Amino acid sequence: MANGEMKGNPAVVGLAGFGITTMLLQFHNVGWCDVGPIISMAFIYGGLAQLIAGFLEYPSGNNFGFSAFVSYGSFWISLGIIFLMNHFNVYHASQTDVGWFLVAWTLYTFIMWIPAMRINSGLAVVFTLLLIGFILLDIAHFGNPRFTAIAGYELMACALAALYMMCHALYAGVFGRDVLPAGRPWIR
Repeated sequence: MANGEMKGNPAVVGLAGFGITTMLLQFHNVGWCDVGPIISMAFIYGGLAQLIAGFLEYPSGNNFGFSAFVSYGSFWISLGIIFLMNHFNVYHASQTDVGWFLVAWTLYTFIMWIPAMRINSGLAVVFTLLLIGFILLDIAHFGNPRFTAIAGYELMACALAALYMMCHALYAGVFGRDVLPAGRPWIR
């Protein structure tokens, strides 16, 4: 805090948008719901809210948060567009098309996984679970669809880890101290 001025932490919105939207998509991946609720969440909370959080990270110089929130916000909007285009037969993205989309995001997630391990254990867990989840979805989209449900349950754990990190940041701001530990970085 500069000059006694309190500032908000955009990560609380970015992590919540990522965690809740990821959780909802996994409810679909394991067969509990259809894509309707996911499309709205992909555009608004997973997409727009994360974009805003990322843009708010920029002035603070937090390149990790800026890149993660803007990129994954864009991921959600793109996925929502894919779902809509398929539904309205504008362009049908095949399983393989979506698979290549996911492979690109697997690569980005791998790149982000390395610095996440340098920040703290909590973020390292989020990105480790996300990377594993993307790999499982890659396998599912290239001929082994039973991996979709496996990825769904695994990515529910990722969503919970992201929500834990949201709580870590939110509670630290409210209580003025770490209430929920984030743990030491895996890489020093």
